Amino acid sequence: MLFLFIYLVIILAVIKIFVILFRLTGLKVEVSRFQVISMMTGTGFTTGESELILGHPVRRKLAIFLILFGAFSLAVIISSISEFLSKGLREKEIFIGTGAVIAVFLVLKIESVRLGLAKVFHRELKQKIELADLPMRDVFLKNKEDFLLHLSIYEDSTLVHRTINEAVKEHDELALVFLFIQRGDIRIRKHLYDTRLHEGDQLLIYGVKDVVLTILHEDISIMKKNQKNRELPSNHFL
Repeated sequence: MLFLFIYLVIILAVIKIFVILFRLTGLKVEVSRFQVISMMTGTGFTTGESELILGHPVRRKLAIFLILFGAFSLAVIISSISEFLSKGLREKEIFIGTGAVIAVFLVLKIESVRLGLAKVFHRELKQKIELADLPMRDVFLKNKEDFLLHLSIYEDSTLVHRTINEAVKEHDELALVFLFIQRGDIRIRKHLYDTRLHEGDQLLIYGVKDVVLTILHEDISIMKKNQKNRELPSNHFL
């Protein structure tokens, strides 16, 4: 029981350490914690959030260690229990290993150490990766006010049968940009602002969150309403 308790302490400390490390690369706490546990246990890592790790060079290195640690630690516990049953438990080595892991965790709690590591991660990122290789969130959503909107156009949308120039007056003065129109398999970028929008079109819009939500609040509400109605059972409309 002592060994299992110590092993649990080590696992929890390693999780805490890597949550801190992933946080220093810009990942949210909730995402970091789930992905760390997923990688260590080999379950759940195929979620969409895993792209935030796979597309980032520093996070990939941390992920490789975690995956190997997860597989290796399982082998260690099996072999250690076997050794315990045959020769007795070597408590000294276990306590040393546990102390080392806890010491690393305590060091990472120091603010100056975290700031230093964050600078190292950021410097390595700038040196070793092209902009095109980064996940979309790391490219576009640098600040809290940055916002990406994937807007679907419905028959009752205010934008339908209108061009962006007609619908959004003086858009050049606003802190938002229309990136492209997705129409079926076609992605329209040329003459984007003069293209008349149809029902079924999808717009990708980037800008300051408050501005985007204010200018397009009617169409966003219509999109949410239509999407919600699609999720309701058919007898709801009877």
